[in-house]
Amino acid sequence: MGLIIRKACSLILFVILSFHIQTKAQEMDLPYKEIPDYPSTYTSGNVVSRMIDGLGFRYYWATEGLTENDLTYRASEDGRSVFETMEHIYVMSNNILLAPDAKPYERPANPQKFSYEELRSLTLNSLKTASEKVLGKTSEEMEDFKVIFKQGDRTSEFPFWNMINGMLADCIHHTGQIVLMRRASGNPQNPNVNVFLGKTRE
Repeated sequence: MGLIIRKACSLILFVILSFHIQTKAQEMDLPYKEIPDYPSTYTSGNVVSRMIDGLGFRYYWATEGLTENDLTYRASEDGRSVFETMEHIYVMSNNILLAPDAKPYERPANPQKFSYEELRSLTLNSLKTASEKVLGKTSEEMEDFKVIFKQGDRTSEFPFWNMINGMLADCIHHTGQIVLMRRASGNPQNPNVNVFLGKTRE
């Protein structure tokens, strides 16, 4: 009996350690742990790319190390939970990603459900790809960027200006809400995060 218990304990420890190692590996692979180096010139595309990078850095640390208690926390009965706020940001990150190619966003009838880790990874990678798409673009090239919504046979189209004051600003706003809510739920963001420098103090 003692041998069986020791083997069971060893197996449990192995599973826990494997999960910890896998989680750490995923963290290392995610973009925006630090903000990328800034471009050498202030072109239209470079400025927007930097705005997306700033959002990515803030989102990375706002959502890093969240617990189940954090994810289910909501500031009021009818408000979004932290996890629901992450889902909302994910949808908008898709809008941000599609606009440089002028591709329409169509909300799926049955949206796929993701885990916290999947949602975080998908959002960060969408932002990184979107940043790369706009990097180096001229103002003339950006005239072709469009925010397009498709619902059945109906399509609505807007210039990229609406993305800047719309989804981009909205994602930053909601990322700040996550920072506030996780503090209220007892798990504040890493205090060493410096959003001005885009790094964390060791």
